[in-house]
Amino acid sequence: MANIFNKTNELSQAYINLSAENLSKLVRIESLSCNEKSVQKVLKQLMEECGADEVIIDGLGNCIGKMGNGSKVIAIDGHMDTVDVGNMNNWDFDPFSGEIKNGFVHGRGSVDQKGGVASMLTSIKILKEIGIPDNLTIYFIGSVMEEDCDGLCWKYIIEEDKIKPDVVIITEPTNLNIYRGQRGRMEIQISFQGISSHGSAPERGKNAIYLASEAALRIKDLNYNLKHDDFLGKGSITISEIKSDSPSLCAVADFAQLHIDRRLTWGETKKSAIHELEEALQGLDPKISIPYYEEEAFTGNMYGMEKYYPTWIMEENHPVITTGVITYKELFNEPPKVDKWTFSTNGVTINGIYNIPIIGFGPGDEVMAHAPNEKIPIQDLQVASAFYAAYALSI
Repeated sequence: MANIFNKTNELSQAYINLSAENLSKLVRIESLSCNEKSVQKVLKQLMEECGADEVIIDGLGNCIGKMGNGSKVIAIDGHMDTVDVGNMNNWDFDPFSGEIKNGFVHGRGSVDQKGGVASMLTSIKILKEIGIPDNLTIYFIGSVMEEDCDGLCWKYIIEEDKIKPDVVIITEPTNLNIYRGQRGRMEIQISFQGISSHGSAPERGKNAIYLASEAALRIKDLNYNLKHDDFLGKGSITISEIKSDSPSLCAVADFAQLHIDRRLTWGETKKSAIHELEEALQGLDPKISIPYYEEEAFTGNMYGMEKYYPTWIMEENHPVITTGVITYKELFNEPPKVDKWTFSTNGVTINGIYNIPIIGFGPGDEVMAHAPNEKIPIQDLQVASAFYAAYALSI
């Protein structure tokens, strides 16, 4: 087995420029959620060039490569959609340049999350040279729509494509650490019905904005009293949007709505989060609901799910995690840091709903995710590609 680790390291180093060049190609293609068609076409071609046995684009737009036909099934996942660039004045370079300079690949999506996909591509090439064991099947997945709805792509892969691996490597940025969990999240809408009256006589009406404002203050206080977990940390709640309506700007508002971002630590659930809000907002007569996401993919298919994304943790002594720790030690002659993501990933569906074991390992630092001047060290791509190939052979 030591020879395998040496070989994967050697090949990942030999293909380091290929990793950077492939990432540059992907970064140069803008790919917002639901608009990934162009980048998926290029990704499919790159998977084929690197040596995948077969590659398809499924009904939702996920690009899925496959190697091997064994009974042990592993998948490596990276999402291909990105967030928008935001204020261009905050960027020092073209977000879609894909420039390779000073040891970095620059541009939107280089860290979140095309760097993981570029490393995955190189692992296909490495595995093609080394050979896939007879008992193994590996899927290489460039998924879609993650930024809009975490895990929706994997709901489709599991329920519609009928692919349910024994283990999934999530290639979201981990700064080359091994990650084994994340807080969950949910979106919540809280609406208030008021009674309009003329603005000259507000006492005749019931102002929905005042109800929402009182609720906002109670929600602010609730945030300080949420459950804490020693590994994942504390849950959180914040208001991300407020809307209101009235018959005119000369009238008392008869409707107001708060949009809530709720992060769920271990032990917190959809039911417990709703119950906490009901308790906190007693007397304000709120209507509390969880939005349903349903959008048209670039393939034309409509697909959706409730915007509740469960918390998940893999135990540190789970074989999927310990195999990763051993693989890392053998490859790089030092123990890895084992930690967790601060943000949400496709793991909310993969493990949070379907209980498929997960290990997280990705190039790049998550502090660059969604940030201006996003860039990733080329050396990270080399390390990640070696890890993916070696892990697949070790599992």
